[in-house]
Amino acid sequence: MNIEAFPRRLAKRFQLDFWTSGTLLLAFFIAAPLLAVSIFSLQPSGDIWHHLLTTVLSRYVMTTMGLMVGVGIGTLLIGTATAWLVTLCRFPGRRIVEWALLLPMAMPTYVVAYVYTDVFEFAGPVQTLSRNIFGWESSRDYWFPEIRSLGGAIFVMTLTLYPYVYLLARVAFVQQSVCILEVSRTLGKTAWQSFISIALPSARPSLVIGVSLVLMEALNDFGTVDFFAVETLTAGIFDVWLNMNNLSGAAQLAVIALCFVLLLLWAERKSRTNQRYFNTSTKYQALPSYQLRGIKMLGAVLTCLLPIGFGFILPSSILGYYAWNYYEESISHDFYSILSNSLVLSSLSATLSVLAGIFLAYGVRLQENPLLKSAARLASVGYAVPGAVLAVGVLIPMGKIDVFIQGFLNNIFGISTGLLFSGTIAAVTYGYLTRFLALSYGTMEASLMRVTPNMDGAARTLGLGPGKTLKRIHLPMLRGGILAAAILVFVDTMKELPMTIILRPFNFETLATQVHQLATDELLEESALGSLSIVAAGLLPVIYLSRTIRGTRPGAGK
Repeated sequence: MNIEAFPRRLAKRFQLDFWTSGTLLLAFFIAAPLLAVSIFSLQPSGDIWHHLLTTVLSRYVMTTMGLMVGVGIGTLLIGTATAWLVTLCRFPGRRIVEWALLLPMAMPTYVVAYVYTDVFEFAGPVQTLSRNIFGWESSRDYWFPEIRSLGGAIFVMTLTLYPYVYLLARVAFVQQSVCILEVSRTLGKTAWQSFISIALPSARPSLVIGVSLVLMEALNDFGTVDFFAVETLTAGIFDVWLNMNNLSGAAQLAVIALCFVLLLLWAERKSRTNQRYFNTSTKYQALPSYQLRGIKMLGAVLTCLLPIGFGFILPSSILGYYAWNYYEESISHDFYSILSNSLVLSSLSATLSVLAGIFLAYGVRLQENPLLKSAARLASVGYAVPGAVLAVGVLIPMGKIDVFIQGFLNNIFGISTGLLFSGTIAAVTYGYLTRFLALSYGTMEASLMRVTPNMDGAARTLGLGPGKTLKRIHLPMLRGGILAAAILVFVDTMKELPMTIILRPFNFETLATQVHQLATDELLEESALGSLSIVAAGLLPVIYLSRTIRGTRPGAGK
């Protein structure tokens, strides 16, 4: 064996050029906290597993599966139906609801849980009014759904998470080829038949990514399930970590939660092996639309208004009432500084996540190498790991880097640097990148799947390299997906709580941490101003994104 020729053969086999090596290094950098958590989970955890197996583990698993199934079905139905209606149907108020349907994604889920508990609990206005009207005196006189339950958690999460599916489904519907829709109408198919047989199958990649993101978000949620006393794996992780003081056991539960998502993603990808979804037609013009009248128009209006009303209008109205009446108690001398902290972190996180997502997705597309695919997918599973546990994974490598730098400079120059990365903005940003890369990478992957490889071949014949092909060909076509990824990361970062609490610098507050602290102290009224600020920060980007998506269709201006 020629040892000297081995590196050349390896480089030729894997084509270790700029994009390949860059993709591998970037994926490893982002996945480092995940690897750290996985390694940490191998440490002995005592007899905690015997206790979990004989008591609550089966309940954790079954409740988690029920939550994921309920939220997945609910968000898929609402997100897909509303995206189709506002894209290819005409009814009164369509231009308003097409961006208003995105508004619930700016609402923190745990805050919505607090609001609906305040509304529907025994002492809340709904049950109080019902008792006054019907003369009931106690809860034994009537039955009312318990909001603090698995069903209540599914209800709240569905209302706040369906925009993930709606956003990606609408991008897919907007970018559809007009030819297949015209053929459908020529063959006499109705709007419903066209939706089922043509639009839905062609939008499948985007729908799958949207539902996958929803399931990972539901699996990661802690604030809602903790407040509703729903025993999921995530609640168990925090219980094992904080109450039983067993971090390795918590990390092992986190690995089980991660297996849920990996199994779902593997099953979906297996189901569409060797299937591709390309738009090969160059005929892009205004999409055909269906004018709805009568009962169909009323049904479409109600279908779009109900998610907006329950997911945004009602909660924000209650928060607005509290914020107005408790303004003096809510405002503080550093409120605007806290607001600035949230905006800066969210903008920085969105920018870095989108850039990393584009680089990884395009690097995988260039070679279709199993090693690159595995590395990119590993780097993008951080969204499925509970934020608090993932934060520990961030602290482990950054702590080792700080120790190494401190020891090196102290031994060589006698300088004491202290902590350069741990407990700084760099640690928070790194954690956000690891946490939210799935949003940008998944969106970029779905968008690139809709671009036929013939475009790459044509660019190569014209003498364009991979970098120029990305800049001149792909990026203009991916504008809708890029904006979708940016807004997803921005809004989610504004709401991120457990990771921020652990990784933030000392005395560094964000709107999410301030709202959480007030809400857990049962000061919902005083937390309303901060909650509304989180919502307001996402309103303009949401409206801009919705209008831009409509204009990203090739030939829209023709």
